Amino acid sequence: MSIKDLPSDARPREKLLARGPQALSDVELLAIVLRTGMAGKTVFQLSQELLGPEGMAGLLNASVASLQAVKGLGPAKQAELLAVFEIARRALSQRLKDRTVFHTPDAVKHYLQLQLAHKNHEVFAVLFLDNQNRMLAMEELFRGTLSQTSVYPREVVMRALHHQAAAVVLSHNHPSGSVQPSRADEHLTQTLKASLALVDVRVLDHIIVGQGQALSMAEQGLM
Repeated sequence: MSIKDLPSDARPREKLLARGPQALSDVELLAIVLRTGMAGKTVFQLSQELLGPEGMAGLLNASVASLQAVKGLGPAKQAELLAVFEIARRALSQRLKDRTVFHTPDAVKHYLQLQLAHKNHEVFAVLFLDNQNRMLAMEELFRGTLSQTSVYPREVVMRALHHQAAAVVLSHNHPSGSVQPSRADEHLTQTLKASLALVDVRVLDHIIVGQGQALSMAEQGLM
């Protein structure tokens, strides 16, 4: 059934305006963004296909390539979805900078999944935090296969001093999907901890991000 075939009070846009966005399902919210389906596929079916088994969280991590692979999702709709995803990331980033304190590794993992899981190349990023663990900045410092030779402790220390950070959270993504840390990941973490300790900056965690999941090395006792 298409949107135009629904009673007016059951159409997603009218329902949202009358009852608020919290009254809509994920499929209905996405249908408002997409507006139309395609021949043989309603907008609700297209929305359900995009959400897939991982739901809205998985969709937020979608890459350009994965959206291009969805039949019936043209360039205009791809661009609209990617814009919505980026707005969500920037809104969360602003909230963390303004008032939200990282109380638990779960909060950090959720944020880093939004930032890194959709990337199809390996990225090493650092969250710079103040003495109350509020985010000062996030920077992607290195790209490519991570190793002792490709991540420079001196550069990480310099950026921490630039932001006057009291602590940092290290992070990188595994485009392959596995979030299990390698021996190289563990060695790099210890090297960076030692370097940052020289300038009194604490390393709170090293979080590895994959599609739909993230691992905290601190929680695993690997710090």
